[in-house]
Amino acid sequence: MNRRHLLAALAALPLISYAGRAAAAADFGGVREDLAVLRAAMAIHPGLHRYLSPVDVTRHLAAFEQDYGAGARAGSHAHRFLALSRFLTTIRCGHSYPNFFNQTDPAVKALFDRPTRLPFDFEWIARSMVVTADHSGTGALPRGTVITAINGRSAGQVLDTLMPHTRADGHNDGKRRSLLGVRGAEDIEYFDVFQGLLMPPAGGVHRLSIVRPDRRELRVALPAIGLAARQATMTRVREDSDAARWTYHVRPDGVAILDMPGWAMWNSKWDWRSWLSDRLDDAATARGLVIDLRRNEGGDDCGDPILARLIDRDLAGWTFEPKVRFREVPAALAPHVSTWDDRFRRIGVGGADLGDGWYGLPEREKLLPIRPAAKRLTVPVAALIGPANSSATFGFINAARASGRIRLFGEPTGGNRRGINGGGFFFTKLPASGIEFDLPLIGYFPTTPQPDAGIEPDVFIRSTADAILQGTDPALDAAAIWAAARVSG
Repeated sequence: MNRRHLLAALAALPLISYAGRAAAAADFGGVREDLAVLRAAMAIHPGLHRYLSPVDVTRHLAAFEQDYGAGARAGSHAHRFLALSRFLTTIRCGHSYPNFFNQTDPAVKALFDRPTRLPFDFEWIARSMVVTADHSGTGALPRGTVITAINGRSAGQVLDTLMPHTRADGHNDGKRRSLLGVRGAEDIEYFDVFQGLLMPPAGGVHRLSIVRPDRRELRVALPAIGLAARQATMTRVREDSDAARWTYHVRPDGVAILDMPGWAMWNSKWDWRSWLSDRLDDAATARGLVIDLRRNEGGDDCGDPILARLIDRDLAGWTFEPKVRFREVPAALAPHVSTWDDRFRRIGVGGADLGDGWYGLPEREKLLPIRPAAKRLTVPVAALIGPANSSATFGFINAARASGRIRLFGEPTGGNRRGINGGGFFFTKLPASGIEFDLPLIGYFPTTPQPDAGIEPDVFIRSTADAILQGTDPALDAAAIWAAARVSG
């Protein structure tokens, strides 16, 4: 059976199997309509079969229908939201999930605005939860404290419970762990959503087992906090601000540090291009430049102006082949999707028929190479990378390696060398429940076989609990030492 036939079969599968004939007749909560829309969306998802066989897809859809139907019968919006989250993670696509920021206001209030959050920031170091900032007001959790158990579950058990709801590309679990850290960087933190829905604290109090930096083992009880309290601890500049979102400084050793924690600029009033151009002018006089991308999931292609100053010939910044699975949005799906660019509704029109249900992009949609800029940056350049890098930053790091001009320090990236999905999206709403999920439209595929993994750094430096405790940054220091040595040598 070829892919075109597989897609037709997927769309034609029975819409209700979760509760037998009685449930099918009653159609609790409009489940049949929601499932029809989900199936239509999956029929054009470009990454559906990147990791799943048709048998896998059928099995996961059947489990989803049972779970979603149970939520509908119980009248539980949270149950249906969790069911959809679990199903979408089986695709192993880092861009397919019920987007917290696209839900209805009542859903946001009901699902996310709960007083269930842990009153501290933390990182996952392997299976250990390490505190980076205490917001409890008690001083009980100094930086570097290790949380060994939460409400009777070990930290590892908490992680295991949340991973099946956490998006990432392929089997890149480093990305999943990274996404489940809490850093004060998002209006709604991924960990908070699913911890609050799956493991809310009894009586609004978290009972923690901890190991403090002085090695004392203690048990503490701390009140859970809500969404407003979490947002009050945020450290990042908001996306709609006209303030600078990135920072730049020159170390005493003469190496410049450009910290870029995010590239999502579509709501920003800040003139990031001019700001970046001025800093790159200054970096040209430094001993070297280190670009810190470790917290940066992606957004716009803000790294292209940096690459343009480093290259002396055109650079294909994105080496993956783009493919889509439709010419025009199917009629069954069209009323249920929205997007910021209506050209996406006809994204395959004018593209080559690649066979087996695939289409290329028309020439007007193909990415242009990065061209050399008139101003050059000739100093040594390093980038700090890690598992958060999974979208535009994954693309930048791929291009950085191809350029030969940027040395990579840190940990393997998110994303996946087998390719990712994105480029354009349909914000897809299930009509009965009103739950939205992001549907990527373009699949990007490598032209040669690649491993199911992120991009490896040139110099591997693992994050450690001891570095968090000491407040040191071994990766940044190693990159700066390398840059300074390159100049002096």
